[in-house]
Amino acid sequence: MQADLNVILPEIVISVYAIAALLFAAYTGKDKMAGMLVWLTAALFAVMALWIGASSGGGTRTAFGGMFNDDGFARFAKVTILLSAGAVLVLGQEYMARRDLLRFEYPLLVALAVVGMMVMVSAGDLMALYMGLELQSLALYVVASLRRDSAKSTEAGLKYFVLGALSSGLLLYGASLTYGYAGTTLFSGIIDAAEGQAPIGLLLGLVFVLAGLAFKISVVPFHMWTPDVYEGAPTPITAFFATAPKVAAMALLARVVHDAFGGVVGDWQQVLAALSVLSMFLGAVAAIGQTDIKRLMAYSSIAHMGYALMGLAAGTVFGVQAMLIYMAIYVTMNVGTFAFILSMERDGQPVTDVRALNMYSKAQPGRALAMLILLFSLAGVPPLLGFFGKLYVLRAAYEGGLAWLAVAGVVASVIGAFYYLRIVFYMYFGEEGEGLETGRSPVQWAFLMASAAVMLLGIINMFGVETMAQAAAATLVN
Repeated sequence: MQADLNVILPEIVISVYAIAALLFAAYTGKDKMAGMLVWLTAALFAVMALWIGASSGGGTRTAFGGMFNDDGFARFAKVTILLSAGAVLVLGQEYMARRDLLRFEYPLLVALAVVGMMVMVSAGDLMALYMGLELQSLALYVVASLRRDSAKSTEAGLKYFVLGALSSGLLLYGASLTYGYAGTTLFSGIIDAAEGQAPIGLLLGLVFVLAGLAFKISVVPFHMWTPDVYEGAPTPITAFFATAPKVAAMALLARVVHDAFGGVVGDWQQVLAALSVLSMFLGAVAAIGQTDIKRLMAYSSIAHMGYALMGLAAGTVFGVQAMLIYMAIYVTMNVGTFAFILSMERDGQPVTDVRALNMYSKAQPGRALAMLILLFSLAGVPPLLGFFGKLYVLRAAYEGGLAWLAVAGVVASVIGAFYYLRIVFYMYFGEEGEGLETGRSPVQWAFLMASAAVMLLGIINMFGVETMAQAAAATLVN
């Protein structure tokens, strides 16, 4: 028992902190402590990320009879989740405080959601998978509708809740089918039952599980909640939705297909390839008509999840490595982009219309240049880091025998470049009108500049992410 608890120690520490802080805040100053709790939670995330990163040489450990895995793959995903969640908390603290949205529950709900994500990426059993997924989802439902006086925010939370319940039903149905045919909920038992020629019932179970997980990463045709939730939720919460939960869901998807269904790659490969191509094209085409930058980022995230799935669809070690590299780069780009969106204000009110950026470069040349670098990187323009992320997943798809998918990815990337370049056009060549206010937050400025710098300097050696992703992928696919 002691050995099992040692394996899940990081999750226990964050859970105990969240519960203790919740009780303390409820009985004392309530929302007066919210600002301090944001920084405290972000600091705890950073410490946990360092702790998990430092133990990366610890090999593979399991707990609770194989229900929980602590391997290189899980550790890579957890560090990415913790760092991105901490960054988004710090990034949005001032925004939330100025609009009287900074409740003490906010950082603690994020902490509980992060615990759910950490359980998700380490799941070795269908029950552990579902428990982590629901812990994450229940916290996120509340966070999405945090702005109680806004109809859009309430609608966003309700839509996310209703559709989330539907996806959980699909997932549970798939899990019950899988259990019925495999006789176990452990991934190690399912892979034995699915070896070679899997029974049709087991494959149906796999399809339902994939559908439930596809909702969490918002890929087509399970994307319908994304634009409304991104637009309706407060911007820092939108930034959170666009980063850590995406990494967790993508890592969980990789865990399920390789750990539980690794023996029938050909069966799930075509499903993931179809989801990938649909997401890339819908994300690219639907974003063209958007004028609200948060809705545009929603369709952008749908397209980017399509590219990440392309790596996973390859069904190889290199494919998983490419997906991990892509997700790490995607999260970094999004943190910087949302730092810029958070600074878009006029008369103290947030502005989300892209046309408000007309001739922004004249008033804020430094910020405009940093945003240009991030947008070019999101579009996959060489030689920025975003280009190398796409190059990895395209190469993985090609080497995995999916040349047609790689070609489709290139075409979708060219189409998608249009809406990123349109924002650049507004910033540098648009018609001069009523400008935006100068950003007041040094934290947002720092994250914007740091993210842009990473896109430029990361092309040298990716700060070691490539090597770490390779080691992580090797522990999952063997």
